[in-house]
Amino acid sequence: MIHSHISEAIKSPDLIHLQDNLYLSRFESMKVYSTLAAIKRLLERGAVSEGHTLLDSSSGIYAYALALACHKFGLKCHIIASKTVDPTLKVQLEILGATVEPAASASNLKMDQENRVRRIGELLKQRDDMHWMQQYHDDIHYLGYKEFAQLIAENFPQEKLTLVGGVGSGCSTGATASYLRQMGKDVSLHGVQPFGSVTFNSDHVEDPDIIIAGIGSSIPFNNVRSELYDYIHWVSFDYSRHGAIELLRKHGVFAGLSTGSCYTVSRSCAAMMSSDDPCIFLGADMGYRYVDPVFSKHSQARPVADLYPKMVDSFEDLALDWCTMAWKRRKSGVPVGNSKTADSPLTERA
Repeated sequence: MIHSHISEAIKSPDLIHLQDNLYLSRFESMKVYSTLAAIKRLLERGAVSEGHTLLDSSSGIYAYALALACHKFGLKCHIIASKTVDPTLKVQLEILGATVEPAASASNLKMDQENRVRRIGELLKQRDDMHWMQQYHDDIHYLGYKEFAQLIAENFPQEKLTLVGGVGSGCSTGATASYLRQMGKDVSLHGVQPFGSVTFNSDHVEDPDIIIAGIGSSIPFNNVRSELYDYIHWVSFDYSRHGAIELLRKHGVFAGLSTGSCYTVSRSCAAMMSSDDPCIFLGADMGYRYVDPVFSKHSQARPVADLYPKMVDSFEDLALDWCTMAWKRRKSGVPVGNSKTADSPLTERA
């Protein structure tokens, strides 16, 4: 297939059979799905048009996806960048035409995220040509994952599926599971979180090495719908690093730190399931941003088979390095919103 723009070429993942019933959905940059669909819908509605600047904050993956989508549709892009946006990514964003504004200096990721949101508010007051994409709160970002869910359904005819992915803004895992369930699939959804995130209440547990900001949050996200998740896993930086290194060493897959955390979780999940039921985990991005903090220390990596979760029933029992809770699709106990619109896969019929 010949594509008219690079964003269309890289949005779909490679589906890789790793072993037994364990599969990886490996993206170059996962959020291209959501940005392309969201901007297309905004243009159709007349909410944005030529000359508009699309604005949002990001720790990396979304920034790249938004810049690519703006490049495709001829729109301007302004990113309030987390300190986790490295020089390589920053240069790519700038060449794509995006304006990259570093967030105010912060001593930790919580303050970094709060500073980014505060700066967005300031810009919206100053300029009327900006549209805030609100990747954390506007469920228009769910729309793009319908295509991904169709890809999963086409390649996995089994009725029962287990899907493992970082929670983050809630869109990739929440939307994909919702669409698959609408298609008649019996999906068990496992959400992966870092310690220190307010989403699913682990903010009282500090991980001193945390750099996987994209799958957690220091502020409530309306796009996280807790009632979609069957299990929640909290995984430390250390265990995520072990997973990322083993994924490269054992399977030749060079992927990011959140993919390492999902591999650690999904390997355990797959081993406890029927061999006929696929366990698919999401690899959100490549590993280039993590060469120094993660892969350069490969000699210290432990085998993932030696890592086990602590099963917990209470948030008070959360502790490093890996905890798992049977969430059972409940709404209570998490400081997240539950907004719905007509575009939501929870109200839309496949």
